Amino acid sequence: MSILDDAIQMKSVSPLMAAASIEHRNNALRSIKESLLSNKDEIFKANREDLERAASDNVAEAVVKRLKFDEHKLSDVCNGIDELIKLPDPLGKITLNRELDADLVLKRITCPIGVIGVIFEARPDALVQISSLCVKSGNCAILKGGKETASTNRVLFTVIKNAVEKAGLPGGCLFQAESHSEIDELLKCDGYVDLLIPRGSNAFVSYIMNNTKIPVMGHADGICHIYVDKEADLDTAVSVIIDAKLQYTAVCNAVETLLINREIAPKFLPMLKKAFDEKGVTVHGTKEVTDMIGGDTVTEADFKEYLKPEVSVKLVSDVNEAIAHINKYGSHHTDAIITKDDDAAAVFAMMVDSAGVYRNCSTRFADGFRYGFGAEVGVSTGKLHARGPVGLEGLVTYKYLLTGNGNIVGDYASGTKSFHFKDLD
Repeated sequence: MSILDDAIQMKSVSPLMAAASIEHRNNALRSIKESLLSNKDEIFKANREDLERAASDNVAEAVVKRLKFDEHKLSDVCNGIDELIKLPDPLGKITLNRELDADLVLKRITCPIGVIGVIFEARPDALVQISSLCVKSGNCAILKGGKETASTNRVLFTVIKNAVEKAGLPGGCLFQAESHSEIDELLKCDGYVDLLIPRGSNAFVSYIMNNTKIPVMGHADGICHIYVDKEADLDTAVSVIIDAKLQYTAVCNAVETLLINREIAPKFLPMLKKAFDEKGVTVHGTKEVTDMIGGDTVTEADFKEYLKPEVSVKLVSDVNEAIAHINKYGSHHTDAIITKDDDAAAVFAMMVDSAGVYRNCSTRFADGFRYGFGAEVGVSTGKLHARGPVGLEGLVTYKYLLTGNGNIVGDYASGTKSFHFKDLD
């Protein structure tokens, strides 16, 4: 069968998936967790194969970090499933209940998007998170992971698919695409796939957006900033920056650019340089920065997403210059200010055009699990439908249900009847 055939079949079963009760869907999640734990030896074996292949193929270090799936990652995804089960049902929520006339009532009710195609990077834990979120939100999913994790993903998908079907959810609600050529097939499934969520490089996401008629949700870059204000607690700033850069370098919410207020630079930059030297972080700074602390001299045009222990540094005169830089050069993902000044923080929060705007904390908090979403299918920097970490709420849409008693528009057009809009409890 082709991807199109599977998408057509999936579209036909998506109403059954949408109709599954919350008890049914939560039982499927419990089944997934139990199956992951009982099959962990097979999963770890497959992951070792991927790691060995990555080593022989000289795969980039940032990718290797993402593809590792061990006891710690297994524990994380299982905890994520537990949290997901605890969350209320995102489906069937009445978000509008309005009487248009005495016998004409309009309701807006949440429902699944339908069939979602998710193309994601070499992270086995992402496959578990995405599958679990789609199950909880009543969506069918076509999943395509990175080739570097082919062995792990194959085993994980089989375990999850069997667990879901064993729990009684519709067969065919999940499908795994494995070959790269299937991506182009997936892009042509408009009419059957309702949404695409690509996760990867700027070039990859742009390719997806430019080669499909299917709506696309996601982000291309993760160029996150931290601005250290003149009223910052400098020890706090160093601690937050080290966490944001090094807690996990190979992810989109790691900080990549630091903007330092010029007034505190003579005192703060040496503190930062000392911390970076201890942790092995390479500095790429404007000439003004490297004249003070050394490092590789670059221009703003060279600032980029490193995904490793490297960071760009620039001095700015005030919060407004920092905001201007972020809005021009950033990826609208997550940006932070370190300051004790409430006014500066308020301006930063209002003017920075990003999905996440933080004060006095690490950009690494930009994550669906840390937001209490259970997990995420990705981070969206767009402004339509969903923004930031996309959890359950981002995977549902709504429909309008109108209940009448033989009502016809002609009566209202002629003036025989009139609307009296009234919101009901």
